[in-house]
Amino acid sequence: MKQSSSVEDTLKSATERLTVSGSESPSLDASVLLCHVLDKPRSFLLTWPDKLLSIDDTQAFEQVLQRRIKGEPVAYILGQREFWSLPLQVAPSTLIPRADTERLVEIALEKAPQLPGDILDLGTGTGAIALAIASELPKRQVWGIDVKEEARQLAESNALKLGIENANFLCGDWFTPLEAGTQFALIVSNPPYIEKNDPHLTQGDVRFEPLSALVAQDNGLADIKHIANQAMGFLLPGAWLMFEHGYDQGKSVRDILSALGYQSITTYKDYGENDRVTVGQFSLCQKEK
Repeated sequence: MKQSSSVEDTLKSATERLTVSGSESPSLDASVLLCHVLDKPRSFLLTWPDKLLSIDDTQAFEQVLQRRIKGEPVAYILGQREFWSLPLQVAPSTLIPRADTERLVEIALEKAPQLPGDILDLGTGTGAIALAIASELPKRQVWGIDVKEEARQLAESNALKLGIENANFLCGDWFTPLEAGTQFALIVSNPPYIEKNDPHLTQGDVRFEPLSALVAQDNGLADIKHIANQAMGFLLPGAWLMFEHGYDQGKSVRDILSALGYQSITTYKDYGENDRVTVGQFSLCQKEK
């Protein structure tokens, strides 16, 4: 029978195998997965490098390691991803929350105090954006809508586990679950915005994520155009509409909002200095056109 390996040797071997498989963060992946199997913090790996793994732990680690070697995202293997310091359950039916999307939350929190009223997150997925905003603005009601019922249930479960009581989730296609006359002070969305032939769809973690949450027609702009047009019926005068979008779509989104009469249109960069979030302010004269 093979002798048990130490924590240090296990991490070294796993890191080498993940490097060969093409992981962009092999050492981190190995550490996170081993912590998950051992149910220990990362400090344990540093404190007890010579500790031998049990046979059960070795087998369990090999199983999750094989999944990562095949390219499955760590977040799906763990069933969890942190976003805005909130531990969120994730599932293959939803996108994995990403750090760049925190820029959308930051800008939403800057704009939200300008006008009282509820806040809407379209295409909420895990509920990441809605829950981040709701956690920072406990006196505001935040609504999240997703076309998938399983996503709505996941977002609702995340809210319950986090104890966030001012977040509400509905199932439907964009604005369809809302009653006529419902208005919001802020509408945010990270909609599908990738063009269907984009080569990134066959690379990295994206290969395992749902295409319906990634790809849009019309060079990736179809859903943004639809939301921007329909949002005019659900925004209070002076309210803000904001989108996360692709790094090369800033001008296109500005043009879409400008053509519809939105004001104070601005594009913000993400942490990598790429265009990532574009906002526009709704005016009453838009509705009168």
